[in-house]
Amino acid sequence: REVDLEGRVLSVRQTCQWLPRVGFIFRQPKTYRSTRPVSLGAATNDRLRQHRVRQLAERLAAGPAYDDKDLVFADAIGSPLHPSTLRQAWLSITKTVGLKLRLHDLRHIHASLLLHQGVHPKVVSERLGHSNVGITLDLYSHVTPTLQAHAAEQIEALLANG
Repeated sequence: REVDLEGRVLSVRQTCQWLPRVGFIFRQPKTYRSTRPVSLGAATNDRLRQHRVRQLAERLAAGPAYDDKDLVFADAIGSPLHPSTLRQAWLSITKTVGLKLRLHDLRHIHASLLLHQGVHPKVVSERLGHSNVGITLDLYSHVTPTLQAHAAEQIEALLANG
């Protein structure tokens, strides 16, 4: 229910954490800003549609054993994916393509690429769920020299045409 495929929006409203002696627990995100909508691109939305079809087939195959927790990514019986399963899958992917990246590095890559493309830092901050844009700017200041050069070009173009 947190993925609106028609509106192409994913809503972040809870987190799932694995605790060894407890199991999976669901809780509120850590800050007010962490609860947020995230717009999806058309290709991502299409892949989520395809994933949903596969997931429904798995659900039918599991029958009454399927425990529907309304998760986007679940195992064959509806439970959250164990962190070791995700880690092993990610290691396999990165080994295949020859990269050394942690799964969490994708978050940083996402933010850096958006900033490099000139997306407003406030928008990037909202996508990441940071409590304020200052956190985003502090964490991704390595991208700002490019933004400064772009700003200089933009103001000169504006003044030259004025």
